[in-house]
This record gives sequence, C-alpha cells and structure tokens, in this order.
Amino acid sequence: MRIRIANGTLVTAESAGRADVLIEDERIVAVGPGADAPADRVIDASGQLVLPGGVDAHTHLDMPLAEGVRSADDFESGTIAAAVGGTTTIVDYAAQERGGSLQRALDEWHARAAGRAVIDYGFHMIVCDPRPDTLDELDALALGGVPSFKLFMAYPGRLMVDDGAIFRVLLRARDNGGLVCLHAENGAVIEVLVERALAAGATAPREHARTRPARAEAEAVQRGLALAEIAGAPLLVVHLSSAEALEEVERAQARGVAAWAETCPQYLLLDAGRYDEPDFAGARYVMSPPLRTRAAQEALWRGLASGAIATVATDHCPFRLADKARGAADFSRIPNGAPGIETRLSLLWDAGVRAGRISASRFVELVATAPARLFGLHPRKGVIAPGADADILIWDPERTLTISAATHRSRVDYSLYEGRKVTGAPSVVLARGRVVAEQGRFVGQTGAGRFLRRAPRTL
Repeated sequence: MRIRIANGTLVTAESAGRADVLIEDERIVAVGPGADAPADRVIDASGQLVLPGGVDAHTHLDMPLAEGVRSADDFESGTIAAAVGGTTTIVDYAAQERGGSLQRALDEWHARAAGRAVIDYGFHMIVCDPRPDTLDELDALALGGVPSFKLFMAYPGRLMVDDGAIFRVLLRARDNGGLVCLHAENGAVIEVLVERALAAGATAPREHARTRPARAEAEAVQRGLALAEIAGAPLLVVHLSSAEALEEVERAQARGVAAWAETCPQYLLLDAGRYDEPDFAGARYVMSPPLRTRAAQEALWRGLASGAIATVATDHCPFRLADKARGAADFSRIPNGAPGIETRLSLLWDAGVRAGRISASRFVELVATAPARLFGLHPRKGVIAPGADADILIWDPERTLTISAATHRSRVDYSLYEGRKVTGAPSVVLARGRVVAEQGRFVGQTGAGRFLRRAPRTL
C-alpha cells in the first residue's frame, strides 16, 4: 500500500520545513521531491507537523517484583498506551535472576512480548549476577541484537552490584560494542538511611525522598563515570533527577568521557512536595530516584537545552494502588515505579516547546532521534528519510488533552498528572506504515509489533 502525507511541516532533529512524505508498505520511499506520486491514501497534514515516531528506551512492561507483584501493564496494554501517545518503538528491560543466565532471561521476555506488542520493541539486559560465564554471555547478546546492559548501584541484596563488577561489565561493553545503562544511587548509604528512618518511626511516603538524597545520586554518578573513564567505555546514566548529578555528567563530558544522560518527564514537572499529599496519595510518586526540588527541575531543563542531557524516556513501571498500599506502614515496602508511557510526548511538548524551553527540532532529537542513535536503531528508527521505517506522527500542536486515569490506556489505576491540561498531541500515528492511532483512538493490531535486533556501537 502506498500512502502520501501531504501539506504538513516536516520537523527533524536538524531542521523544519514544508515537505511531503511518500510511504510504500512499511518504509519511507521519498521525502520532498518525488513524494508527490500517486498513492492509495493521502493523509492531509495541513496546519500540522510531521515528526518521527517516538522512541522510548526505558520501559518495564510485565515486570515481576517480589511477593507476587507485577507492573500493571503487559506488552499489549503498555504498547497500546505508547502508540496512542505517539511512541512507536520501545526498548524494555529484561532482567537476569541471581544464579540464572542472561539468555534464559531474554527468552522469558521474548515470550512475554511475542503476539502482544502492537509496536516494535527491543530489549536491554539487566545484569545483577555478573559471574565469569555471565560476562561471556554479554558478547553473544551484543552480537544477537541486545547490545545494552543495565547495572544497578542501588537495591542491595537484589539488584545492586559492586564497583568491581561494574568495571568488568564496562570492559566487556567497550570490546563488544555494548552500552552500559547505569542506575546511579549509593545503595549502601541509602540502606543505612532507611534503617535509621524506620527505627525512628518515620514510615510515611515522604521518607522515600529523604532517605535517597540528591548527593547519594551525584556520588554514584561521579563514581560510575570514573569507572567508565578508566575502562574507556561509554556510559549512559538513566533517569537522572538532580542538579548535583547533572553537574557530574557535565564535568565528565568536558573531560571527553563518552557519557550521556537520560531524564524523565516526572523529574521535569513534579517535585518532592507530592510526597506530602494526604491519605497515602504520596505513595503514587514513589520511584527511584525520587522527585526532587523545583530548582532541580530548572537545572534539568537547562541540561536538555544545552545538550548535556541526551534523551527523555519514561521509566514506565506502573504498580496499582493496591500494590503501593503494601507500604502503608513502611515506606521502604512501597513498590518503586510509576506510569508515563502514554503522556511523555505531550508533556514534553507542552512544557518544553510551547513554553519556549526547547525548540521543536530539539524535541524530536530528545524523544526519537537521539535514543535511536544511542541504542543502535538509527537510521531505521527516529528519522524521516528514504529507507527508514514509516514510523510517523501527524502532530497537532493545538490539540488539547486533559490527562486522567479515567481515559488513559494503561491498566494502572492512577496518573501522576491527573487533571493536567496539555496542548500538543498526535492526530495520526503510523507504525511501519500502518495507522495505529487516530485522534486518541487505538486502531492498530495486537501482535503487529516486531522484535528489533539492534546493532552494537561502532564508536
């Protein structure tokens, strides 16, 4: 089938201008000259923008947690929510079990996604038990389409690995073309702070933020970047939340370290005052790292504008309110994670582009082009160019939405942004040339998403 997108303003990470786009089946075949050929369907984008589909490189769908708790969205509901919001590709995290193999974990996540995902997807691998045989598996993963590995400096006894293990994985990633994604918080210090808070009878959700201070994040970021510098390996700090941590990234970048940072809409738009909401509502915002100050938000916005922060993802890891209630008497038992997969683009457009903080081209770079490049999906994803997959948004910069759990497609029963009005949203979403959403309605097909084998880094 041939589709022509006509009369729109094409916005890429580099420029903006009037251009038609011609799609043949799943791929873009022409942009601008030559795109005015006859087509089976013409989508009139007059008065609207034409953008690459969003790439969300940090999601946790169908993720098991301790005590029988799972994230609320599986690969069907989560990718439907993503598609309606303008995200056409995700990269989810498969997680190794202690004592288990990486390949077994990957097989399990493949089984969870197959036949359910409505958009294309890839996987990172969480490494929590880096034994010698595990390190050997990293090479096979990198060659097999999973060239990114997540390590935790937090959650002792469950996910946290020590500096030696981090360094060994960094060395392997340097040699096999992989990219290490680092959750940077000083887990040992946080554990002591949590113990002291509980011993003092401090059990409310606000203690989550108080026991995970910004300096504990910044120290871990500094240490992780030093290890990467010594190893000569690239490093991505995920879900960066504080001004102090951003300063460490900027210092490393100034020294020439191959360092990138990712942040999330919640850290740009919400502050730690949310933890004081009555009736245990503050538990909704328990995520790690926690929400910070308004001053931290402004620092992160400056980092987005300057280029110090490379991407905006969601860390979509939603737990239902009943699961959050497990921590009603002990904040440390509140499952860490929050929803966001459907609202990322509209929130960043409204608070970023419309507010004059970033340009439309920078928006495209942050939500689509940069993550595609970082994670071996470019030039197939994140761009509008001949040969690329036809993942395209017809973006209405004047469309207004009111965010609510009553209308979102996620299966989680709350929203971080309940009642917030945003302006800017997709009117039509195409994934590999198929229309999957129109005016906020999902019209795609369950199981149409494909696994993406990503290329190892060559830099």
